[in-house]
Amino acid sequence: MSKPPRLFLEDALGPGATIALKPEHAHYLLTVLRRDAGDPVLAFNGRDGEWRGALRRTGKRTAEIDIAEKTRDQVMPPDVHYCFAPIKRARLDFIAQKATEMGASVLQPVLTRFTNAERVKTERLAANAIEAAEQCGVLWVPQVRAPISFQAFLDTHDTARDLIFCDESAPVANPIEALNALEPGPLTVLIGPEGGFSAEERDLLLRLPKTVAISLGPRIMRADTAGIAAMALVQAVLGDWR
Repeated sequence: MSKPPRLFLEDALGPGATIALKPEHAHYLLTVLRRDAGDPVLAFNGRDGEWRGALRRTGKRTAEIDIAEKTRDQVMPPDVHYCFAPIKRARLDFIAQKATEMGASVLQPVLTRFTNAERVKTERLAANAIEAAEQCGVLWVPQVRAPISFQAFLDTHDTARDLIFCDESAPVANPIEALNALEPGPLTVLIGPEGGFSAEERDLLLRLPKTVAISLGPRIMRADTAGIAAMALVQAVLGDWR
């Protein structure tokens, strides 16, 4: 049999617990994956670690998981907030998935001057983040926040956090050199829209304390690609890849 499926559950997990599955989870296991009674299932909730359980049918379309043993202790996510200008829907799904895989603890849409997709369905973002966490062995799901304006982002930004934003005109061409100037700690990564930040937005960002602009090299990247590149650099230099 293939490796056990993983489910993100809201219930408390512990030895001997019995978890009644939501209809969508039961449908996924019983109908989509065709799992049967006794088959192993891995469960996590972002608090209690990962646990192995056994599937138990309670009806034609209903099921429970009998939790047996812990397989992994809970670890906390890196304190990395991934903030981004929304883009078109399919690529927005991609952003939520990849940011989760890359270790983001918060997903925050930010509406900038050149944002070309202002409608954001946070429920869809959350669903994509959960799916990515389930499939990739991540032990948490990032918090998905409602979209805010660029000005609101500036007003609410915690100035104790380092703020890293992508800027093709960054004064230091080598992004690793720029990031090496920072000490590991709470981070906010901000990715602009396809058209980039306006001159006024860039100036306002640079006025914030503990702000670093990084270049992503000689090629112009799409916003979703830029986000992956920036997160990889941040995790390699300052995050949990070290």
